Amino acid sequence: MQPLTNDATTTLLRAIRVTFVNFDAVIFEEIVSRGWASVTFTGARHEIALRLDGEGADGAASAFLAHLETTEFRLRGHVLADIALVSEERSTRPDGAPRIRIRLEALTVEDG
Repeated sequence: MQPLTNDATTTLLRAIRVTFVNFDAVIFEEIVSRGWASVTFTGARHEIALRLDGEGADGAASAFLAHLETTEFRLRGHVLADIALVSEERSTRPDGAPRIRIRLEALTVEDG
């Protein structure tokens, strides 16, 4: 299946990044988007892997995940129908700083 790159993907990644207001070291490691449709809606399914490194990563990840299902992500031209945590891995870098990997799945639908 061919990955789909669309405006919903870019908009979703920006919306996720914005939720990390006080943490700049968010790295998107993997992004896969595929077209999706139901009888009444058209959109895309997204698989996103992101990493937070360094001081403050633990707190930023915890805050993000605590409010994941209630955060209102603003997407231009799309609506976030669903977002879910797939996995979370907390470890320490060789320099002792925290490293958190988060995998998400999301569904966006075209607005209008």
